[in-house]
Amino acid sequence: MSWESNVRRVIPYVPGEQPKEKDIIKLNTNENPYPPADAVLDVIRNFDTEDLRKYPDPTVSGLRDALSDSYGVPADQIFVGVGSDDVLAMSFMTFFHGDKPILFPDITYSFYDVWANEFEIPFQCKPLREDFTIDPADYLGENGGIVIPNPNAPTGLEAPQEVLEQIVASNPNSVVIIDEAYVDFGGQSMLPLIEKYDNLLVVMTFSKSRSLAGSRIGFAMGSKKLIGYLNDVKYSFNSYTMDRMTMAIGCASLADHKYFLDCCQRIIDTREWTKRELSALGFSFPDSHTNFIFATHEKWQAKQLFEDLKAAGIYVRYFNKPRIDAYLRISIGTMEEMQRLIDFLKQYEQV
Repeated sequence: MSWESNVRRVIPYVPGEQPKEKDIIKLNTNENPYPPADAVLDVIRNFDTEDLRKYPDPTVSGLRDALSDSYGVPADQIFVGVGSDDVLAMSFMTFFHGDKPILFPDITYSFYDVWANEFEIPFQCKPLREDFTIDPADYLGENGGIVIPNPNAPTGLEAPQEVLEQIVASNPNSVVIIDEAYVDFGGQSMLPLIEKYDNLLVVMTFSKSRSLAGSRIGFAMGSKKLIGYLNDVKYSFNSYTMDRMTMAIGCASLADHKYFLDCCQRIIDTREWTKRELSALGFSFPDSHTNFIFATHEKWQAKQLFEDLKAAGIYVRYFNKPRIDAYLRISIGTMEEMQRLIDFLKQYEQV
């Protein structure tokens, strides 16, 4: 018997590669290719480092108030965490504490089953249809909770709001989490329905549309009771989860709404151009409402193309998993970066 017998062993989540080289095209982790708003840079340049000797506000009140103003949701219905991963992990610990299995799609964000295993939560993966759409009937039976990303990752598809509302309305005894990490790229948020359904939690992030993946800001919005329970678990885990500079950065990002909208639109426009170019090269893909495209080719093997792109300094994401191992997830970069990707693929076609 050794100390290792007391270790909880899990199969960890595997994040996308973060290469150190500077001269690459990085289209593998769905980061925003544009810098944060100028107001964010001003905060960083002018931040009073004297404040760092003091603990941050555990209630994150300044950022919650700014989110309240931006989204029209009372501050006591907003929970802030260190990235949406932190918010989701806290939500799993808080709301999925029963004996019945939680439900989520079989093709989805691959952290969900990691958290379920780590927190010893029973779960069932519900298979998406052949076209990668959700069948709401799969989520109408007994369960201990539901989590669905919308738009979905890695497929990029958005489920219609009426489908998701049917799931929420049919599960009044379960918390339903809608993970909206990519909603700002053309999706329809479920946020307007949190007043109608007290079991609905909507989770968002600053990582994608606000160019702040490196600062780690996520948040959830729901009924006052849901947020109260979340805070109870957070304060029992770590009261000071967000540092002072990050709070200030988040407020500054929210203040420049025009930059946020313009940046999202640039990515949407580039995505639609890339769809047309990929289609002309023999790729097919679900109709993405995100900042990435989930593409498969009629002739080329995904794994080999992934390796060849990487050798050429273009990083995309390949998932060696059933049902999706013929696909590559391609993040949307700048127009120049996407043009270089398309140029490579045109040359690849001739080899």
